Amino acid sequence: MPNKILLGPGPSMAHPRVLQAMMQSMIGYLDPDFIEVLDEISGHLKNVYKTKQSTLAIPGTGSAGMEAGLSSLLEPGDKVIMCIYGFFCERMVEMGERIGAEVIPIRAEWGAPFPEELLEEEIKKHSDIKLVTAIHGETSTGIAQPLEGISNITKQYDALFMVDAVTTFSGRNIEIDNWNIDYSYSASQKCLGAPPGLSPAVVSDRALETIRNRKTKPVSWYLDLELLCKYWGEERVYHHTAPVSMLYGINESLRIVIEEGLETRFERHRINAEALHAGLQAIGLNAVAPEGSRLEQITPVWIPEGVDDMEVRNMLLNEFSIELGRGLGDFSGKVWRVGLMGESSKQEYVLTFLSAIESILSRVGYEVAQGAAVAEATKIYNTYPGKKKS
Repeated sequence: MPNKILLGPGPSMAHPRVLQAMMQSMIGYLDPDFIEVLDEISGHLKNVYKTKQSTLAIPGTGSAGMEAGLSSLLEPGDKVIMCIYGFFCERMVEMGERIGAEVIPIRAEWGAPFPEELLEEEIKKHSDIKLVTAIHGETSTGIAQPLEGISNITKQYDALFMVDAVTTFSGRNIEIDNWNIDYSYSASQKCLGAPPGLSPAVVSDRALETIRNRKTKPVSWYLDLELLCKYWGEERVYHHTAPVSMLYGINESLRIVIEEGLETRFERHRINAEALHAGLQAIGLNAVAPEGSRLEQITPVWIPEGVDDMEVRNMLLNEFSIELGRGLGDFSGKVWRVGLMGESSKQEYVLTFLSAIESILSRVGYEVAQGAAVAEATKIYNTYPGKKKS
């Protein structure tokens, strides 16, 4: 299989150390040596999530983490307010409805941060909201959603707060304890730079107590957070056959995160995103998200009028081995999504992509000033001498 530069919404490039770690010998999932691996993973997750609560890695992708939270925290008839401002917010709605919860979606404009006053207006109308959900980084729109305001409102009304951190975990700051987040989940294939297959998660004591006090059992046995936490906690109660090789891999990826340092890592993502945005703007490709609200990890840009979405993406893949993401939902066929996550967030990849997209656009009838994108991105990089960019 030829090597490709993965600059889509995920998976991102896997770190060579992660792939090497996954080649270690197989071991039993209750072997004392493997329990040490689980303990190390849990400790690293606490550091990155900035929490003292229970941490674990759920077997499955980010959607498994999403469904584990909703199916464990909600019972049929429970009221949940979902802040909706993109494609993956809508996925939460479908999951909640399948569980039988009373879903109250608050829909806001795609491509802008969710206005927290909409939550305050709605939550006042109810005395029994059990859960509020939000997405930290909505990959369909490229919005970085502020969470503290939503958290404060949720806490005021004594509801649980669930946050999707699939795209942001280990690439952007998230503070579970300080922001009163009761449940959050991510995905191994984004900023962590590991293959898909695990959803790193954190569960508050309050959330676990809520699950223990349910009137009915969660609809999913496999994704029951109480059972999963018993395997990851001191009890070590057998629940499922742990994906040993994947856990070796995510442990190594978390070691890499800790070695780099969270602030250095966040800054690397910021610098590369700033350079990308400057380069794209120089050739007339405008980001969907307004400045100041943009994710560093995913940048959706509007496709110029008259330019064929698939033709450009195919040319990037076939000629330059660069994978680019397509638009989803309301933005299908209207945007390209450029991902700079984890190992994919490197100066060399930003400049290679900008040079490639310039070349392709000029050949499909869109006028660009050759070299402008790379020149503007390079200017940004030159303003950060000595800073880590790869």
